[in-house]
Amino acid sequence: MASGLRPEQLPELAAPGAVSGTLSESIAAAIGLKAGTPVIAGAGDGQAMGLGMGVYGSGKSYLSLGSGVVSGNYSGTVTTSDAFRTLVSPTGSGFMLETVLRSGMQLVDWIVRTTGAPSAAVLEKAAKDVAPGSDGLLVMPYWAGVMSPYWDGSARGAIVGLSLAHEPRHLFRAVLEGVALEQAIATEAMEEQTGKADAMIAAGGGTNCALLIEIMASVLERPLFVSPVNEAAALGAAMLAASAIGWFASPEEAAKAMAARPARQVDPVEALVPTYRARKEVYRDLYHATRDIHTRLGAITGTTG
Repeated sequence: MASGLRPEQLPELAAPGAVSGTLSESIAAAIGLKAGTPVIAGAGDGQAMGLGMGVYGSGKSYLSLGSGVVSGNYSGTVTTSDAFRTLVSPTGSGFMLETVLRSGMQLVDWIVRTTGAPSAAVLEKAAKDVAPGSDGLLVMPYWAGVMSPYWDGSARGAIVGLSLAHEPRHLFRAVLEGVALEQAIATEAMEEQTGKADAMIAAGGGTNCALLIEIMASVLERPLFVSPVNEAAALGAAMLAASAIGWFASPEEAAKAMAARPARQVDPVEALVPTYRARKEVYRDLYHATRDIHTRLGAITGTTG
């Protein structure tokens, strides 16, 4: 190996849902659990969240609106692309293709702090009166660099189109629109490999922002089904454990029994779709237009990567 490590120095791999061992008496006493309790191999938080939302095969996709934004589609075969990362499905059958935007709701929090607004709810209420397109503002939400599809740690955020007429409410809406435009392009690239999912299920703190869900549905041009489970990743891990100890025949059966029905459906606002289609075509070029500038700035300031 390039690192100099030998295979015997690496940990043994375990499939999601496999029994890795049991709790020793000393550890069990320290954490308040019963000695001998099985320890089950889990999955990545994004894949576990998808399973917790009932996404374990073709036909559904998940959209996690947390501090970052993660979306996943099932693939029965190994498929690779810069447009997504390829991971083992938490069920042990097939693969999950995931897109990742590092700056999701943490960017919304940043806007609230930076503008000095009392809360996100206050800005959201004000932003509802801003016309779609935020009066000419366009935000590229790469405050923490970009993973898929460019894998560029030097990338940084950009706010394009600022004028003296813009206020915090415009910035807030533009951030929501930027996150949605980024997700739309990512979803398009992923679905070129998997086909369009019949249903996209959303979960995470971002689902509490009604304006974001409305914008997201309109930009993605599909309904979003909102999960009522705030901690879907923990629920997915519980599904793996329930299957491993024999409560269910498989993780899929556990998901069928344990996943909650969506709390609501948010449909696209048809009047917004043409506006966002046009802005998406402009947004596609924003990274390429600013990439070299961010690289050069990073080299000067020592912030590259």
